[in-house]
Amino acid sequence: MKRTAFLTGASRGIGRAIAIALAKEGYDLYLVCHTQKELLLSLMEALEREYQISCTGFVGDISDYQFVEQCFLNIKRLDVLINNAGVSYVGLFQDMTPEEWKQILDTNLSSAFYTSKLAVTNMIQQKSGKIINISSVWGNAGASTEAAYSASKGGLNSFTKALAKELAPSNIQVNAIALGMMDTDMNNCFSMEEKASIIEDIPAGRMGNPKEAAELVINLIKSPAYLTGQIITLDGGWL
Repeated sequence: MKRTAFLTGASRGIGRAIAIALAKEGYDLYLVCHTQKELLLSLMEALEREYQISCTGFVGDISDYQFVEQCFLNIKRLDVLINNAGVSYVGLFQDMTPEEWKQILDTNLSSAFYTSKLAVTNMIQQKSGKIINISSVWGNAGASTEAAYSASKGGLNSFTKALAKELAPSNIQVNAIALGMMDTDMNNCFSMEEKASIIEDIPAGRMGNPKEAAELVINLIKSPAYLTGQIITLDGGWL
């Protein structure tokens, strides 16, 4: 039976790299993006052509539970769930609106609850499954001018640890990857000077790249079942 994986935030950056890595491993894919329909379709066509897998795409708001329900409607078996979708807000806390706060929490945290809730039903029946949440070092340490983002990723880390304990008896492993500064569009809000200043504090002397994150995802999928409830940091020795 073909292995299957469900991935959010799949059209570009880290999500795109993860989708490619999964396709190389032979997974049939369910890929979700918010608005980049053409990018997603192009990726799906390329993966199906090159790796002889099947891809099903969904375009919509992952923070909307009804949309997520529609995505899972015809999924009969799922081996891997990767919660990668995320948005950020950089700015003074007092300038942030309640609507902006809610958007960050719903997209980065509530969506992981929605997808996990729907994925777990199949995984429990199978007595197997892997859930991997893409988090951030700011979920561990907190970042100035990123209160909502830090809170959402801190919540995702705690969600990971709690869900891992609950699902371990069903042979389902739940882990998270806390990423440091990555070379993605999300960090284009910083100027070249700001990026250079951050890189000075990274022992590895550079930003990470999406391919490295994807490689770690594959390694986690292949890891022993005894590895669960962990927040694994990928940050070049930053924190």
